[in-house]
Amino acid sequence: MSSAAAKDPIAPHGGGALVDLTAPAAERARLKAAAAKLPLITLNARDLADLEMLSTGAFSPLDGFMGEADYVRSRDQMRLQSGVPWSVPITLGVADSEAGDLKPGGEAALAAPDGERIAILKLREIYRVDRRREAEAVFGTADEAHPGAKNVLEAPATCVAGQPILFGEIPGRTFLEYPREPRATRAAFRELGWRKIVAFQTRNPTHRAHEYIQKIALEVCDGLMLHPLVGETKGDDVPASVRMETYRVLLDLYYPKNRAMLAVMPAHMRYAGPREAILHAIVRRNYGCTHFIVGRDHAGVGSYYGTYDAQRIFDNFAPEEIGITPLCFENTFYCRRCGGMASYKTCPHEDSDRLLLSGTKVREMLRRGEAPPPEYTRPELAEILVRAMRER
Repeated sequence: MSSAAAKDPIAPHGGGALVDLTAPAAERARLKAAAAKLPLITLNARDLADLEMLSTGAFSPLDGFMGEADYVRSRDQMRLQSGVPWSVPITLGVADSEAGDLKPGGEAALAAPDGERIAILKLREIYRVDRRREAEAVFGTADEAHPGAKNVLEAPATCVAGQPILFGEIPGRTFLEYPREPRATRAAFRELGWRKIVAFQTRNPTHRAHEYIQKIALEVCDGLMLHPLVGETKGDDVPASVRMETYRVLLDLYYPKNRAMLAVMPAHMRYAGPREAILHAIVRRNYGCTHFIVGRDHAGVGSYYGTYDAQRIFDNFAPEEIGITPLCFENTFYCRRCGGMASYKTCPHEDSDRLLLSGTKVREMLRRGEAPPPEYTRPELAEILVRAMRER
């Protein structure tokens, strides 16, 4: 472990150093020339997101796309073959037309959808999987109405395992002005002098309930990393560009400058509910965070998961196995009688006294050009959302 990493308040998941699968600059031209002669695997947007997470160490200790032993144990027991917790399989499916040219021990070129070759994959094994069984294990359903299950069911059954070496640029990377890789956030935390860092995962604009639990966490931590997921999400989720604008305004106006920062996570959203809460916690540990906020229905979709299933799943692991500390919060809201934000743990009043707005109801208001009330979201953020919905 480097001397810099030794000063960090938390080690990467699995107890080692961050994985780095990016080629040195001096090697990239040679690797690009070699890739031109290799069999080709074309990646989709979700594969590209996984490639970036692997290559930067965000998925440490994974050093490549999973082999069969890791895949099976992750699917069935939420662990790698080594026993290290890992709740969602990370695989690379290939079409049968591509698989015929591949052999374990050989190499293949990984290409973006436009055909640009950006990495070489050192092949370890080729194996077949049961995607329906995977969907039922990871998502609790094989219902194609579930976006995560649908993605898995549509993925090829043939998987290739191996270590990628990234020599090119991953296309479509956005928000490059913000820290994007674990080494960058860890360096920022060292510079700020933060030792207890809480991460907040989000794929939606921040409303007052989110702000409330973030600031409660800041009472016990040195700093907050607001860490939106900017990879692929559902079509009806608020676009990343709009979300990022709301985050910037919120941090500028309502958070102390030296105690909150904005970074981005390039992963795609799996909507795996409880299992994805574990994955998100592990990833934030790799980014250098010591604490992770887990709210109601984390990474959920529809009514597939119980309200607090994503909190209870942490009980399946010893605290030292996950390493990062989950901070679990009840549903929060504005209570008119309390005169402020509260939760079911702190508020004795009736639902009639509480402002309880669903995401669906807020989207309906925005479509009508109505701003959600200030008790639900800051007026500056509501203005951004109304404008964005009008433009769409």
